Amino acid sequence: MGLNLTSKKAVVAEISEVAGKAYALVATEYHGLTVAHMTQLHARARETGVYLRVVKNTLARRAFDGTEFACTQDRLVGPLVLAFSMEDPGAAARLWRDFFKENDKLDKKMVKFLSVSGEVLPGSELERLAKLPTKEEALALLMACMRAPLDKFARTLNEIPGKLVRTIDAIRQSKAA
Repeated sequence: MGLNLTSKKAVVAEISEVAGKAYALVATEYHGLTVAHMTQLHARARETGVYLRVVKNTLARRAFDGTEFACTQDRLVGPLVLAFSMEDPGAAARLWRDFFKENDKLDKKMVKFLSVSGEVLPGSELERLAKLPTKEEALALLMACMRAPLDKFARTLNEIPGKLVRTIDAIRQSKAA
């Protein structure tokens, strides 16, 4: 049974709100996915900050108007599961990559396209997007880069007295010999 107009408007509003806040989108065909697969995906999506939804393509097109995912409208063809990365750009890609690793009967070619920052990428770029660091990893890398000059400066300052001690010890040993 189809949705009535009020329900359709609610779905469009919900997807539009999610798309406005999302960092990335992964669209995957759901042919071959069982109910158990979808249940497993939904559970993992909740854990990883990914919004997962099967929605009619016409409703998705309307919802994407005015968002950075408007560029995907011509690619919304066939039965698709839309996975929105809500916490970091690679979250949805990591969700699908891990799912495909565990379910080797399913093919990565099910991923139809990805969208990040207003650009559409082919499904083959899933692995590259999945390798992006999480927010915590990116902050840790940034802090390590910011801290490196201070650490080097501290080691340099500690080296001055050490060098003096080694020089005095070398002089003492040369006089003793």
